[in-house]
Amino acid sequence: MRNKRFNLIDSRTLQEHINDDDWVVIDCRYQLDNPKAGFNAYKNGHIPNALYANLDNDLARNPGPLDGRHPLPIPKLFSKTLGKWGISNTSTVVAYDDIGGAFAARLWWMLGWIGHKNNYLLDGGIQNWQESGFELAKGIVHPVSAKFTIGKINEHWVINKDDLLSEMENGAILLDARSEDRFSGQNEPIDSIAGHIPGALNFPYTLALSSNGKFLECAKLKHVLKNHLRRQTNLIAMCGSGVTACHLAFTADVAGLDNLRIYIGSWSEWIKDVNCPISKSD
Repeated sequence: MRNKRFNLIDSRTLQEHINDDDWVVIDCRYQLDNPKAGFNAYKNGHIPNALYANLDNDLARNPGPLDGRHPLPIPKLFSKTLGKWGISNTSTVVAYDDIGGAFAARLWWMLGWIGHKNNYLLDGGIQNWQESGFELAKGIVHPVSAKFTIGKINEHWVINKDDLLSEMENGAILLDARSEDRFSGQNEPIDSIAGHIPGALNFPYTLALSSNGKFLECAKLKHVLKNHLRRQTNLIAMCGSGVTACHLAFTADVAGLDNLRIYIGSWSEWIKDVNCPISKSD
């Protein structure tokens, strides 16, 4: 089933369209502690016809000294990447990974940010594809390039560090998608400083997933959100570097919310400013 509102697609529907010329499948597997692991996994077995997107090189630009770890690429350069992958303005794009959409959601969100429509996540990722009885292919796929023209960039989807505190003072709710131990400051395996932004609420992206890596049904997801949020308006998402924050944006979409913005710089940018306050849980 393809759910046009919620942007989820199941493995059987993808299999039915896997050879369609206007469908492009992107493998977004990645490991923060081993940047080459995703591409190696792709070469060893991927969904047929899938291309590979590297988080560092394709879905981010090189960070400057005050940037977070994964700043957004320049739109013009990202549009060239899409064209290189064979994505036109009318293509249907399906992104997947092996961790519940944590990395694939970054591509899904960026496609919408740059004005592309018809973007989906594969529910359950590559594991569900295999569990559904479908085969994997090996090697590297070389696409036929296409022309992608930038539409209206949704700049209002993004909030910067300078505006974040004032937005929170005016009632915005900041959701942090990192794990509880990273949020509390008990563990920080990636960034140089542990903790969280004062006033933020911890909403690990995994709360939106069932044990098999698929998204919760809409009613259950709405219940989870209701239990964690005092209200569901004026929401801002963050994480370590603007990646799983995109997963929260997808979660909001599944739950029927469309007002969530993302602080792309997230924790890894915040801690580079000595004037930015930091909290740790007791």
